[in-house]
Amino acid sequence: MQFDDVILGRRSIRGYKPDPVPRELIEEIITLAMRAPSSMNVQPWNFYVITGEPLDRIRAGNTERNLAGVPHSREFRVGGAFEGKHRDRQVGVAKQLFGAMGIARDDKEARQDWVLRGFRQFDAPVCVIVTFDKELEGSDDAPFDCGAVATNLVNAAWSRGLGAVINSQGIMQSPVVREHAGVADDQVIMKSIALGWPDDTFPANAVVSERKSVKEAAVFVGFDD
Repeated sequence: MQFDDVILGRRSIRGYKPDPVPRELIEEIITLAMRAPSSMNVQPWNFYVITGEPLDRIRAGNTERNLAGVPHSREFRVGGAFEGKHRDRQVGVAKQLFGAMGIARDDKEARQDWVLRGFRQFDAPVCVIVTFDKELEGSDDAPFDCGAVATNLVNAAWSRGLGAVINSQGIMQSPVVREHAGVADDQVIMKSIALGWPDDTFPANAVVSERKSVKEAAVFVGFDD
C-alpha cells in the first residue's frame, strides 16, 4: 500500500476471523512500529503478545471480574469523564457503531454484550499489551512515545492486511493481565491492542469515524493568507 492509502483507509476493527496470525508477521509489524519517534531515543515501550489459551484466560478473568462489579485497576492514569465537544464525539462514534450493529437505544442486553466484547479484546486471535518501563512513570515522554509506537503498529498491521483496535477495556483488570501474560514487575501496563484478520461480514468494521477539519484543528501563524 501507499502511505496515504494506509492512513486514509485504516479503521478500527472490532470483529475478527478466528484464523491465527503468524508470529513472524507480528514480529515484522513490531519492527516497523518501533521506528516511531522517541524522545531522546529513550524507547520506553515493550510488548506482550498473547494468543491461544493465555488470551482466553485473560478474556474470562476480565469478563468475570467486571460482571462481578470489581473496580477497575488500570495502571496508567485515568482522567475524568468526557464533557462538551469531546463527549459529543464519543457519543457520535457510539451511535455509528450501534447503528451499524442494529443495537437499539433501549436494548440493554445487546449494549451490555457490546461492552463485554471490549473486555474480551473483541475476540481477536491476538492481543498486544503495550507497557512502558516503570522507572519512567510520571514522565510526559513515555506515554507520548507509547502512543506513537501504537499508532505505527496499527498502521503497519493495516498495510499487511491485518486489522486492529486500540482499547482500554482489555486492561481494566490489570491483575488478570499480569498473571496470564507474565508482565514483569518493572513494567506499567498502558494499553491493549486487539489484532487479527478483519471479518468483512461484521457490520461495525465498515464504520469510519468522523474527523474534525484542519480548519477546526490547526492554527497557522506567519503564513500569507
